[in-house]
Amino acid sequence: MCIARRDGVSGSTNVQGRVVLPTNVKPTHYDLTLEVDFEKFTYDGTVVIDLGVSKDTDFVSLNSKEIDIHSAIISAKGSVVESNPEISINEDVQTATIKLNQVLSAGSDARLKLTFTGTLNDDMAGFYRSSFKINGETKYIASTQMEATDARRAFPCFDEPALKAKFTVTLIADKSMTCLSNMDVVSETDLQGSEKKAVKFNTTPLMSTYLLAFIVGHLNHIESNSFRVPIRIYATPDQDIEHGRFSLDLAAKTLAFYEKTFDSEYPLPKMDMVAVPDFSAGAMENWGLITYRIVDLLLDEKTSGASRKQYIAETVQHELAHQWFGNLVTMDFWDGLWLKEGFATWMSWFSCNVFYPEWNVWQTYIIDTLQDALSLDSLRSSHPIEVPIKHADEINQIFDDISYFKGSSVVRMISKYLGEDVFLQGIRNYIKSHAYGNTETGDLWVALADASGKPVQEVMDIWTKHVGYPVLTVTENPETSSISLKQNRFLRTGDVRIEEDTILYPCMLGLRTKDGVDEDTMLMEREGEFKVDLDFFKLNADHSGIYRTSYSPERLLKLGQAARDDLLTVEDRAGMIADCSALAASGYQKTSGLLSLLQGFDTESEFVVWNEMLNGIGSLRAAWAFENGRIKDALKEFQRSLVTSKAHELGWQFSDKDDHVMQQFKALMFGSAGKAGDPTVVKAAYDMFAAFAAGNVAAIHPNLRDSVFTIVLKHGGTKEYDIVLDRFRHAPSSDEKVIALRCLGAAEDPALVQRTLDLVMRCEVKNQDIHTALGGLGNFPAGVEARWDWLKKNWDTIYVRLPPALEMLSVVVQLSTSCFCTEDQLKDVKIFFDAQNTKGYDRTLEQSLDTIRAKINWLLRDRKDVESWLSQNQHL
Repeated sequence: MCIARRDGVSGSTNVQGRVVLPTNVKPTHYDLTLEVDFEKFTYDGTVVIDLGVSKDTDFVSLNSKEIDIHSAIISAKGSVVESNPEISINEDVQTATIKLNQVLSAGSDARLKLTFTGTLNDDMAGFYRSSFKINGETKYIASTQMEATDARRAFPCFDEPALKAKFTVTLIADKSMTCLSNMDVVSETDLQGSEKKAVKFNTTPLMSTYLLAFIVGHLNHIESNSFRVPIRIYATPDQDIEHGRFSLDLAAKTLAFYEKTFDSEYPLPKMDMVAVPDFSAGAMENWGLITYRIVDLLLDEKTSGASRKQYIAETVQHELAHQWFGNLVTMDFWDGLWLKEGFATWMSWFSCNVFYPEWNVWQTYIIDTLQDALSLDSLRSSHPIEVPIKHADEINQIFDDISYFKGSSVVRMISKYLGEDVFLQGIRNYIKSHAYGNTETGDLWVALADASGKPVQEVMDIWTKHVGYPVLTVTENPETSSISLKQNRFLRTGDVRIEEDTILYPCMLGLRTKDGVDEDTMLMEREGEFKVDLDFFKLNADHSGIYRTSYSPERLLKLGQAARDDLLTVEDRAGMIADCSALAASGYQKTSGLLSLLQGFDTESEFVVWNEMLNGIGSLRAAWAFENGRIKDALKEFQRSLVTSKAHELGWQFSDKDDHVMQQFKALMFGSAGKAGDPTVVKAAYDMFAAFAAGNVAAIHPNLRDSVFTIVLKHGGTKEYDIVLDRFRHAPSSDEKVIALRCLGAAEDPALVQRTLDLVMRCEVKNQDIHTALGGLGNFPAGVEARWDWLKKNWDTIYVRLPPALEMLSVVVQLSTSCFCTEDQLKDVKIFFDAQNTKGYDRTLEQSLDTIRAKINWLLRDRKDVESWLSQNQHL
């Protein structure tokens, strides 16, 4: 293993000290054969790798992790060069090095043949086993998850994105089993003297190892031929395969739409999408064989709510966008992760808006994707979109809201700057220029600049290469009819140091006035003055810019009136509330001002705006969670007074006249009123639950299931808990099971809290769902404290069950720590983890600590301010 920069490649790959493979050889083709043993949970493998030799060398190093390599043969020019050479394993850098007794000459070709055995692990990484039950009996399939660096867990390979090659895969399995890989089947041969078959697949195009996939097991499928190539949905026999119909039809339409949009044909001969029972992510874009968590692919439209349908649509369209952006054109190394994830996220919203304009997804984007990005990036422990990666252990931690959501927000911002038509033409040029190759961010900027004639790289490099974003402080100048703007780094902790405030971001002002929106004006310096009609203006129209805006209290009052006068779009109103919430939390504005603003929006008519209003109240109540009961009760009463009228006005009965957004609006207001203790809503929830418990499953509408279970468990006891637990165990769909599991954490009785935590420790809750079960405990102080005590007590067991190299441990650590709000709690978390090895989740831990610090600072600043406002407005 060498520590080196990739020779002849510029840009993001040149990170000093990066651990990468040496450049003496490069793979061109893999011939991989695997035979699965479901009795031993192992597999035997043979891989023959064709190599191009780029420099004289007497060794070959490739990636290998948890693989038992039995033999190696090196051939060149048709003759064996070395048989059974010495193989040295370096577990730290995850390599196997084959030492040769003679030199392979530069410019020649060679062939490496390895035989090996691997384990079908239960870590949901590499080639792993996934279980399901039929009539109480546990069955298994074998599936893969190679991204980011787990192809090396499946077979020895050159496991870096830039080392693309072609793959010919053969799977040996029982005759009754389905075998799938990226390509279509070229032959299927029964093996003499056994009940097995060998299924050989056609050779793939050039692709990266992390996109290789194969699956073996008993599967059912449905198929569509409405696209140019066949599309299939697969699932295990315990699932109703017809629940894949929505995703199947959507995939056919989406692939056709993407071919036209990108002016590029989907290059593979089929598209398979598989619902995998155990899956650590939401989905994985393996070329031609996309894998999904069951709940993110299969939809029972009779029992699932509107939000689940939208999430599945966005997930399917996200993964299909990757078939071009990521699979056909691939980032050079993992610090360019955002190139595929940011674009695929944006593309899923773009295509969803085309297919379902009535869903108003760009409105939801403002309160969802954008706010999640701004929230994480307001922490000192955030990272740039292009984050330097040195070691494989660092990669999984950047699969986060920066790479996905800030990345997509940058894509949205640049599409607005260039105009969508010009932007998409640049994307087409980019795909054509780099098909089957690897790129860095600069290549995208060049394509967009060529299409637009604008200085894209100059504007956008600052956004991708630097952490954070600014707050723009607005000062009004009546004497000159202008505004002065000043930008500074924004931190949620409110304690920006001088040395942290040196980057000047190009801010697209999006200045809205009565004359329309000026999309061309930018703030490029620290300060600037701009002419504007002071009667009405608002910055960041529709919130496509990545920054917060801090207005004077007087201007906020005027903007509130402008909202009532219908001068602001839904995006403007929701984004303004989000900004005010963030600015109050960080000390730019008083929290009393936020409360007054929210109170003034009580007649708001739009779902998205109400959603953001409730997010603001939720953040405030979460920060005040460990304050005295009198203040917490007053905040709860304020929420109840705000939402009750709207909840009752909308009602909680659903009809065919309720469109997609109205369904979610009714569910939002019902849940918010009920969780704030509105007696009418609480009674309605109990009535529905009683009918449900008596056998009328349809008594709870799918849109209300989460809220009804949560409300009843919050106020109920063992009887209610057991009913929801039974639904988790026996519901006919994964969606219902996940909702029931999440809601169990709402039970506040200490004995029931312990039952939830005990449930998590049993195998009954799959590793992929541990965070779901823990999530509900974060909504009340005793649950937060019990969850943390549970983590400390069971740390050694959890650490083994959720290996730190995988993302799941980071999620559990974040859940178990970030809800704290006091100095003593911060100290306790630091003391505990100071004694642990935090490699693999250190970035996530620091983000949790920053989150706690932010809430501590907020309370110190505004504890009295909030109490005074609540008293003056008769909530105390």
